[in-house]
Amino acid sequence: MAAGRERDRELLLPVVGGEHVAGNEDDSDPTTPVIAGPPPPTTSARVLHLHHHPTGIEAFSRVIRSWAWKKFMSGCVILLPIAITFYTTWWFIRFVDGFFSPIYVHLGIHLFGLGFVTSITFIFLVGVFMSSWLGASLLGLGEFFIKRMPLVRHIYSASKQISAAISPDQSSRAFKEVVIIRHPRIGEYALGFITSTVALRGAGVRGDQDLACVYVPTNNLYLGDIFLMSRADVIVPDLSVREAIEIILSGGMSVPKIISAVEGAVGLGDYDRAVKDS
Repeated sequence: MAAGRERDRELLLPVVGGEHVAGNEDDSDPTTPVIAGPPPPTTSARVLHLHHHPTGIEAFSRVIRSWAWKKFMSGCVILLPIAITFYTTWWFIRFVDGFFSPIYVHLGIHLFGLGFVTSITFIFLVGVFMSSWLGASLLGLGEFFIKRMPLVRHIYSASKQISAAISPDQSSRAFKEVVIIRHPRIGEYALGFITSTVALRGAGVRGDQDLACVYVPTNNLYLGDIFLMSRADVIVPDLSVREAIEIILSGGMSVPKIISAVEGAVGLGDYDRAVKDS
């Protein structure tokens, strides 16, 4: 009877890892059936348990974060150029105002902007004076001495070329005309400026061939390539020098939707005829 009760008790005890919880393995009867527990979860089951589907609150939170980030970036895109414009304008006003404002402060006049107005008036009067014969003579005399200084002459020459590029005077302006040339391959065009003209003689050329010196800049404006081309091989668009400079400096973002060629100024020339004949 005691042996039967012991066997019934062992059948009711759970087994962990294939072994009885109570009792010694050596004392167990080999004929006694073993009740095994549930199998351990597999690796794939653990992965599925970890990568559970997001709840409704988590999905809603993700949508809100994405929407807020997009709106924040849109605000930055809108406000960044406005902030840069106002900051640059404010810096320019303070910079120009600083030339004459110390004089007014020394006189006891504290009025912001008065130095700026004085500077603008002074620049205007300099332009009027230098347009006269006397002003041009004095400027030429000053350049005579500046161009003989070892280091100063290079700085002055480079800065004068940059200022001459945007000069309103057509005779002294470096960029005299905006043109479009076919470069670097057939079907591709480049925006450039005519800076001067040159006559080509000899080398199998009959007579003098008038060539235009076309400067094709990069977006740095002071770096680029120079091409000597016939006037018949260039296209003159309806763009001013200022508009062309804005297009180049903006990387093409300010280019108009339609560019029309000036009537009678569309060049086909020998280049296009050679392409058609080939």
